[in-house]
Amino acid sequence: MKTLSPHLFRTVAAAGLILAGVSTGYAAMSATTLTDLNVRAGPGPQYPTVGVATRGSAAVLDGCIEGSNWCRIDVNGLRGWAYARYLATTQGGSTVVIEERRTDLAIPTVTYEGEPVVTTAEPLELVGPVEEIDPVTPPPAVRTYITQNPVDPVYVEGEVVVGATLPSTVAFRPIPDYDYQYVIINGQPVLVEPATRRVVYVYR
Repeated sequence: MKTLSPHLFRTVAAAGLILAGVSTGYAAMSATTLTDLNVRAGPGPQYPTVGVATRGSAAVLDGCIEGSNWCRIDVNGLRGWAYARYLATTQGGSTVVIEERRTDLAIPTVTYEGEPVVTTAEPLELVGPVEEIDPVTPPPAVRTYITQNPVDPVYVEGEVVVGATLPSTVAFRPIPDYDYQYVIINGQPVLVEPATRRVVYVYR
C-alpha cells in the first residue's frame, strides 16, 4: 500500500487563494453536519483545519467544486471547506446527504484556485456511510503509546470521522491491553474497532 510523504502532501498555498463561482442571485442553502467534522482551509484533507463543527451543527452551504465532494460552508463562525458525504440538507421534507443528491438539489459550483498540492500517489477513499456508534473515551496512556510508537501516515481522499469505515487496504497497529487499534489517517491518529474497521475516536 502506498503512502504519501507528509511534507509533500501538506504543500499548500499559504496566501493568495481565490474563491469564486457562486452566482450573486443564489440563495444560500442550509445544511447540517452529520458528525463531528473538520472544516479546512482548502478543499482536501491535505489542507489545515480551521476548526471542528460538532455533530448537528447548522451550516450555510455556498456550493461544491465540480467533480469533487468538497463544499464551501459557513458553520459556527467558521468559513472553510467540508466533505459533502458528511453534510445533509432537507429535500421534500426528508433529510438527504448532499453528496448523494447534488444534481437533484441543484447545488451551485464554486471554484478554488491556489498553488497545486503535490502528491505522489492516488489517494484512497473512506468506505461506507457514517454510522452512529457508542462514544469512546480513551485513557491518556493510549495517546502516550501512540506517540511513542509512531507509524507511517495513510492519506485518504475523504475526511476521517468517527463512525466511518476504513478501506480494507489500511493496516492497523494493536495497543497492548486495549480493545482498539490505531492508524494515522491524514495526519491524525485514529482509533479503530478491528472487527468492523470503523473509526471510534479521532485525536484532534
